[in-house]
Amino acid sequence: MRQAAVLAHLRAHGLTSVDDLAARLGASHATIRRDLHELECAGQVLRVHGGASLPPDVDSDEPVPFERVATHEQRHKEAIAARAARLVVDGDVVLLDIGTTTMLLARELRGRHITVVTSSLAVLDELRHDRHVELILLGGIVRRTYHSLVGVLTEDTLRQVRVTRAFLGTSGITAAGDVLDTTLVEVPVKRAMIASAEHVVLLADHTKLPGHGTLRVCGAGDIRTLVTDDRADPQICSALAELGTEVITA
Repeated sequence: MRQAAVLAHLRAHGLTSVDDLAARLGASHATIRRDLHELECAGQVLRVHGGASLPPDVDSDEPVPFERVATHEQRHKEAIAARAARLVVDGDVVLLDIGTTTMLLARELRGRHITVVTSSLAVLDELRHDRHVELILLGGIVRRTYHSLVGVLTEDTLRQVRVTRAFLGTSGITAAGDVLDTTLVEVPVKRAMIASAEHVVLLADHTKLPGHGTLRVCGAGDIRTLVTDDRADPQICSALAELGTEVITA
């Protein structure tokens, strides 16, 4: 049962540390390491320093991480997306990160006279037929299970872009204001998005406060606004507000 949970988490989030798995599954570090060793012997995971990921062939054959995550906390994600859409005004150039909440935000932005720049194939699917939205798709390597584009082409294109607002997703936010992510290849893209935006908005449901993550994407100083839901940890929200981040509860 626990090893199945480990595999499910790796399929949904990619490379993950032993610390994160132990915290999420309520197990000791020794137990997690033993599970990973057994899964590695069975050819189901690839061990790396401090953690594990799925082997490339397992990851590429897994068809549903995005779809599975899309149904998690859907009501709260929809509320966050609807509230975030109110921050956009006609004429804006907005940048939408990958993720299920940004996909829902794209749905809320249908029919608006705006420009949307994105690395998300899910956002493309939401807006491809909308004649009002000017849609710019960033280039890059396709990560099919995450419906995303990544890599040096994506990052280089972002250096040429300047947007009014960037809407980012995250796997976790600490009380110190650190924005985290579990998928290592997405982190440079997120950092490039932050650099290209006048106003950065973070979209995170209550499960992301504090959430978890392998790498630090940025600090609270890079995030102008956080849009979350009414179950978000009030202490973390207060801490972020004290650090200068506008906190909006949907």
